[in-house]
Amino acid sequence: MNLTSSFPVTEASHVASPRRAVLQLAEQLGFSEERAGATALVVSELATNLTKHAKEGEILLRPLHSGTGERDGIQIVSVDKGPGMRNPDQSRGDGHSTSGSLGYGLGAVERQSDAFDLYTDTSGTVIVSSIWAERRDRRDLKRSRYDVGAVHVAKAGEDVCGDAWCCRAREGRLAILVADGLGHGLLAHEAAEAAVDVFKRSHEHSPARVIEEIHAALRASRGAAVAMLAVDIERGTATYSGLGNITSSIVVSSTTAHHLVAHNGTAGHTAARIQEFHYPVPAGSVITLASDGLRNNWSLDAYPGLRARSASAIAAILYRDFSRRRDDVTLVVAADRSGQAD
Repeated sequence: MNLTSSFPVTEASHVASPRRAVLQLAEQLGFSEERAGATALVVSELATNLTKHAKEGEILLRPLHSGTGERDGIQIVSVDKGPGMRNPDQSRGDGHSTSGSLGYGLGAVERQSDAFDLYTDTSGTVIVSSIWAERRDRRDLKRSRYDVGAVHVAKAGEDVCGDAWCCRAREGRLAILVADGLGHGLLAHEAAEAAVDVFKRSHEHSPARVIEEIHAALRASRGAAVAMLAVDIERGTATYSGLGNITSSIVVSSTTAHHLVAHNGTAGHTAARIQEFHYPVPAGSVITLASDGLRNNWSLDAYPGLRARSASAIAAILYRDFSRRRDDVTLVVAADRSGQAD
């Protein structure tokens, strides 16, 4: 399960909960004491910064996949609604502070991170830190053409998320599935995870065939809205099939976006028609798939420079500003980084 844990941070007493959670996650993933300590330091610094500088701050945690199918990393995301950083480059340097502290926070966070990203404007700031179980030189990390990020958060008060998602990448192909189990809680979670299990076995098949297999597999479950997208990277095309209220798009430019077509229905219960649709995916496109916990009236053009940031930063910004906050929410972002400098 790619569950993102969400921790509101608005006062100093809130720092302990995400710190404790990240240490538990690090233990589950087999982190050494040193690497677990790095995650705790990052969470503590980011959460403390939220209490000092931000409005409506939040820490998100999620396990990361290594590319071999194993979870061996943790992503820590700090999200807030303002006021933003006047000079983010200066803020990342040691010794800079606007609150009378020593100002070592962001410098320490970046040093401890295997991957680091920051986006800020007047609406607020997102900081993304990824830490692997074994320290990796950033120059040695193989860069895939598609950068994939996600936010996956349960409805407030639920122990499990009724959504699920998965992606599989190989040379020349990227496949993504998002499933939204009907309702909330354990039964919705089980239906969504059953859809992901089918995808893991069958992701090399066409999207329509995978959706058909999911529809058959979920007959004894509560059912789910599901959507799968498969990108032929060399040809620059995508094949898409969906049932129900998964909202998906391919953002090509400030003036062009394809909103992908899904048929009405619920996998496992009602599927009058399962059909595939084909779309162009030019270089530099940003692909999104989201459950109905995210409102769909967003535009990346409202955030100058965001398209160039990491997929995780894009997902976190859209979650911050467009989550309904009364539902499970899953958003997967895949950003084509071809042509960008390393």
